[in-house]
Amino acid sequence: MENKNSIQKILFITIFLFCCQLETPPVAQHEDIDKSRKTAITHAIEKISTSVVGINVTQLKQQQISPFFDPFWGQFFPYTRTFKVDNMGSGVLVSPDGFIITNTHVVDNAMEIVVTLKGGKSYEAQLVGMDNLTDIALLKIDDNNLPFAELGDSDKLIVGEWAVALGNPLGLFDVSHQPTATAGIISGVEMDFGLKEAGHVYQDMVQTDAAINPGNSGGPLVNALGEVIGINTFIMTGSNYSSGSIGIGFAIPINRVKEVAEDLKKFGKVERSYTTGVHVQSIDPVMQRYLRLPTSDGVII
Repeated sequence: MENKNSIQKILFITIFLFCCQLETPPVAQHEDIDKSRKTAITHAIEKISTSVVGINVTQLKQQQISPFFDPFWGQFFPYTRTFKVDNMGSGVLVSPDGFIITNTHVVDNAMEIVVTLKGGKSYEAQLVGMDNLTDIALLKIDDNNLPFAELGDSDKLIVGEWAVALGNPLGLFDVSHQPTATAGIISGVEMDFGLKEAGHVYQDMVQTDAAINPGNSGGPLVNALGEVIGINTFIMTGSNYSSGSIGIGFAIPINRVKEVAEDLKKFGKVERSYTTGVHVQSIDPVMQRYLRLPTSDGVII
């Protein structure tokens, strides 16, 4: 009987010690939770955030008004008033020597462009060039060894993969001296909107539900690897009275941005003129006699 009780005690102690080993100490639990906070999204934000900039612009705007304050007489005696407007946007550094990509509509008609880096350091930027058709602009600040973003491949996007939008929504960059980040997914690709009123042509746009608000224009849309896959450009609000995000935002695919930015860097504009090498000339009587043609109808190629 005594042996039986001893065996039971030994068995009980063994089971107790085994169960104690299965329980995770409170410190270890805290460490596991802390590790779980660091995700692909937080790593992507950490990787890209130093290359995201806030942009503040003083622009010249023109408005036609009537000195008679009357629509009828105003059409005969128009008066154009020029005034200054403060605008804000975002951008992303793409080289260590200070080249920055943003939207044309952020810096169009700019008198002054001030770029602020993470941490609060500000620079006066120069406009290298802009392309109104694609709504892409290239800026330059005078500095070296700057953090810059890695550009991805927008042809390989997957609908449903993670997407993070960074930038200067509503001027918050000036408050915290760092970009604001919002996360979502790639909602759609190859979205074509054609020609817009401002003269921009938006084709093959990337759609995302990551929140994009006024001031985010020109900032990067990045994937889970922290690579720039697009430049945030515009949103749909569903109402003429609302300007905030409802989860329908669009970015210019980065592969198109690369091509345009390269032209802007070399020429200050996108060179779209070309020649086919084919020349066409009408047939006049002199040419008809010289070539002994039966008629002067047609052309010579």
